[in-house]
Amino acid sequence: RRSLQGSVDCPNLEFEYGDTDGHGAELSELYSYTEEPELGTNRRCFEEDFRAQAQGRRWPELDGAQQKAYVMHLLDGLEVVNRDKRLRVARAILYLAQGVFGDCDNEGDVLHWSRHNSFLLYQLGTFTAFLELLNMEIDNSQACSSALRKPAISLADSTELRVLLSVMYLMVENIRAEQEPDPPEWKTCRETFRMELSLPVHTDEPFALLLFTMVTKFCSGHAPHFPMKKVLLLLWKVLLFTLGGFEALQALKVRKREELGLPPLPEDSIQVMRSMRAASPPTYSIELMEQQQQKRGHRSRRPLMKQDSLDIYNERDPFKNDEAGIDEEESDDMDSGIEGELDLMERDTIIPAMPAQRPPIERVSFPKGLPWAPKVRQKDIEHFLEASRNKFIGFTLGQDTETLIGLPRPIHESVKTLKQHKYISISDVQIKNEEELEKCPMSLGEEEVQETPCEILYRAMLYNLPQYMIALLKILLAAAPTSKAKTDSINILADVLPEEMPITVLQSMKLGIDVNRHKEIIVKSISALLLLLLKHFKLNHIYQFEYVSQHLVFANCIPLILKFFNQNIMSYITAKNSISVLDYPHCTVHDLPELTAESLEAGDNNQFCWRNLFSCINLLRILNKLTKWKHSRTMMLVVFKSAPILKRALKVKQAMMQLYVLKLLKIQTKYLGRQWRKSNMKTMSAIYQKVRHRMNDDWAYGNDIDARPWDFQAEECTLRANIEAFNSRRYDKPQDSEFAPVDNCLQSVLGQRLELPEDFHYSYELWLEREVFSQPIRWEELLRYQ
Repeated sequence: RRSLQGSVDCPNLEFEYGDTDGHGAELSELYSYTEEPELGTNRRCFEEDFRAQAQGRRWPELDGAQQKAYVMHLLDGLEVVNRDKRLRVARAILYLAQGVFGDCDNEGDVLHWSRHNSFLLYQLGTFTAFLELLNMEIDNSQACSSALRKPAISLADSTELRVLLSVMYLMVENIRAEQEPDPPEWKTCRETFRMELSLPVHTDEPFALLLFTMVTKFCSGHAPHFPMKKVLLLLWKVLLFTLGGFEALQALKVRKREELGLPPLPEDSIQVMRSMRAASPPTYSIELMEQQQQKRGHRSRRPLMKQDSLDIYNERDPFKNDEAGIDEEESDDMDSGIEGELDLMERDTIIPAMPAQRPPIERVSFPKGLPWAPKVRQKDIEHFLEASRNKFIGFTLGQDTETLIGLPRPIHESVKTLKQHKYISISDVQIKNEEELEKCPMSLGEEEVQETPCEILYRAMLYNLPQYMIALLKILLAAAPTSKAKTDSINILADVLPEEMPITVLQSMKLGIDVNRHKEIIVKSISALLLLLLKHFKLNHIYQFEYVSQHLVFANCIPLILKFFNQNIMSYITAKNSISVLDYPHCTVHDLPELTAESLEAGDNNQFCWRNLFSCINLLRILNKLTKWKHSRTMMLVVFKSAPILKRALKVKQAMMQLYVLKLLKIQTKYLGRQWRKSNMKTMSAIYQKVRHRMNDDWAYGNDIDARPWDFQAEECTLRANIEAFNSRRYDKPQDSEFAPVDNCLQSVLGQRLELPEDFHYSYELWLEREVFSQPIRWEELLRYQ
């Protein structure tokens, strides 16, 4: 109840969406609170060895050559056979990557030395050494069988893997993050490292594929001790580093449009979204009171007041009858029973707590225009002309959009306006090229495919891609806060539960916070990496994107995301599942105060939890990508009753999140019926103001729905056939292609000069005897090929 009252006056959330959170926050999420004692273990392993080598000097006091010499000494120690000795050396290297916090006075120093040491470690080949060790640990059948036999898996089962993955994550994250004063050699280092991670340098596959394999191995139950949170965080950061973030994607899109000769983008979507303002959600308590008054028959007139709704630019119509002013949106939902967050008992207890005086009326500034330029597809122009010709002439001209003979003047003007806003996407060009390549494989010849990191990754993922998507969604389901603990679900807490379970209430509270935080971080990493994959594959080739998205849909991604949002979303976004004094690097340089139940409950003073809001926006963006222009998937949203779930998410006053929710509502409004649209006019108004307009899109009326029979199964089957044709044409190339020219002229075949080995003339007679004279001539074989 308290969380609901808090959501009534939700303030504007000062949240800036980006590729990642702050550098320190991203590093702190690598460690669970139960891992905190290991920071001291790493320090001891380093200092015991370092004292013997440096004779009482501190790490920051050494010059570059001495630091390099010591790292080389540590790397030599990794090559010993003894497993325990290797682990101690790996811990010493991890302490270096963690920023030698024993020699630092504040958090800034720890982060500085962490970056400095990460570059130093990379330059001396540490990443390659750790990659070999990681491969050994993944193939360690003894550890797998030991974990499978145990009734309960804990932190101790994944010690070696966690140390290796932590070092690799710190190196990737520190080298990936660019900062102003970086020396030129660091910039060179960054580019070399990016190439090394994206291209199959040391193995036959990119590094990301090894991590994907770890995910599937974990989900199949063969390796339950794998520390999944660290694997997923590293996988996300490797994809972010090698493929590029959202701004890199935007720049890539602009460049690709130039190469294809397409007009520039009408606007920079990142900038438009950053400048958008959040809209006010309805005031829940007031609406509940009005509903109750209506039910009890109290229909008193009220003074005019500003409409407290999503539509921040409209004011209440003074000529409208006040009796109709009761909020239709929520009453509709309450009647439907889908969105009933409160039972009647709870409603009655909330209403008296409402403050007596109304908040002061705000002045609203009217927008100068809509935020997005409208777009029109080629199909839209064709459909418009087809309908117009049928109406005025009585026959159609197929896909001809130039001939306007016989059509009245207003139609000419309409076509002109449509063409002014015509938008050809990169996907449209790629689909057209693919159709031509399928139609004329001989005359068009081989397609030139650029060896980009994205292309290399797709080729490597292709044959096991369905398993990767299913595994990621399984883990996402297990980490979702709405999921109930089931016996058959996978255990994602193996790398957060300590060997000895908590005894006191305080320890239980701390572990509870740690487990919730652990799940939130997993959701954050999976949502971010799925979105990155979808966006990069879509830009690289539309059918690569469609292949991934179709497997996500087949693996029930759409109901899973809706299940995730079917919770009190304000509670999730404002959750305080963190103990700031235990976060790295704070806990390394400050003495830990005595934890009490009050200090654990207090959490941080932030208005919202960055990672949870980031996850919500990512999941909404994934849902948009899966359903855009797909009628069958839009109908899935309708069938799963997503409208009330999505409308509840509009209570979060953050412009970008609201935009993606409104987009999802827009695509299904025409299927929800006239009564729904009539009862949800505020939401319709918000869609009009915030979502891009598609001319001729009948989203607000849906008059032709009954007359248009969609064959949803055929739509997915056609798409699947196109994807399979693309994959087989580009990636299933047999060595002897059926289109390869055959030389069947006897003279030219016999006249070819063959490179023979130098010693061939010594064994020529022997070869003739064995291969020619002693072989029987099978004349029937010749006859068979005539």
